[in-house]
Amino acid sequence: MEYISNQLINGICQGSIYALMAIGYSVVVGITGMVTFTHGEVMMLGAFAAYYTFLWAGNNLLLGIFAAFAASWLVGMAVYKVCYEHFFDAPRHISLICTVGFSMLIKNLAQIIFGANRMPMLNIIDNRVYQIGPVSINLLQIVILAVVIVLATVLSLFLNKTKGGIVLRAISQEKTAAYMVGINVRSTAMVGNCIGCGIGGVAGMLMAIYYQTCYATMGGTMSMKAFSSSVLGGMTDVRLSAVGGLCIGVIENLGITFSSANFRDAFAFCFLILVLIIRPQGFAVKKGARP
Repeated sequence: MEYISNQLINGICQGSIYALMAIGYSVVVGITGMVTFTHGEVMMLGAFAAYYTFLWAGNNLLLGIFAAFAASWLVGMAVYKVCYEHFFDAPRHISLICTVGFSMLIKNLAQIIFGANRMPMLNIIDNRVYQIGPVSINLLQIVILAVVIVLATVLSLFLNKTKGGIVLRAISQEKTAAYMVGINVRSTAMVGNCIGCGIGGVAGMLMAIYYQTCYATMGGTMSMKAFSSSVLGGMTDVRLSAVGGLCIGVIENLGITFSSANFRDAFAFCFLILVLIIRPQGFAVKKGARP
């Protein structure tokens, strides 16, 4: 029972990172209106930005978060300029193919610049263990949960309580109407894309700290988990995408409790397929239906 409880805590912690990935992905898709295949590489670059920050400035977590967010923000600007800006009025598959190519470019450049070897991210956070009844939770898990909760809360307050957030929500709902009331849709969409990428970069840093390693090809797995979590949430619903990420993390860890860790991804994607068979819209409520 104690082992299962600990695995549940691991699942919640890992699921919270997936939730943050999915939040960033949903913000990008919701604001730009276009599916992206660069999100995994954006998260990978956020992890490397934090790695070199820790290497040069010590294990300062706040500085690492800032570096991951800033680096991913800049990459988000590049992605927007190359893959989105000129394709708002074009068929959606054009920007989609463009993000695939840009993803491959980033991945190969990362392998050239950073190398193909795994970089260790050891002892970034003191791994003290606290015993709460039958459950053990370590400081790393507590910090990860705290960072995810704080970022999600700040994003929610920004989107719902600030003028800039309301403008972003407006263009996510109806770009034509936003044009008509004088909103600069293209520049605002770039800011929204960069915010989503920045959040993804922090999620990539947390994943690298959690597994104590970062490498140039880590974006592939992360992008699939972010995409899957976002699909469960209906692609553009930030809150439900976060719930999807949390569910995937818990299902993975409870699944490997009774089997091998080699089946971690199998449990995640089987859960995704099962949910979509039962509810093709994921956790989202169909338009016109009562919540």
